[in-house]
Amino acid sequence: MISIFIVLSIFILFYVNKLTDSLCIQKEIPEERQHKVFRTINVLTTILLISSYIEILFT
Repeated sequence: MISIFIVLSIFILFYVNKLTDSLCIQKEIPEERQHKVFRTINVLTTILLISSYIEILFT
């Protein structure tokens, strides 16, 4: 189960980063701020994935 979850998590993080890049291009966010945007979204997505794994684990 953990291996499936890890594979799906990697896919989700990759796809979220792809969408974030599209957002930065569409909204014309300067390159100086893009690093903050990516970091914030990646941290929040990681927290969401970890919390969902913990919920699945204890259910």
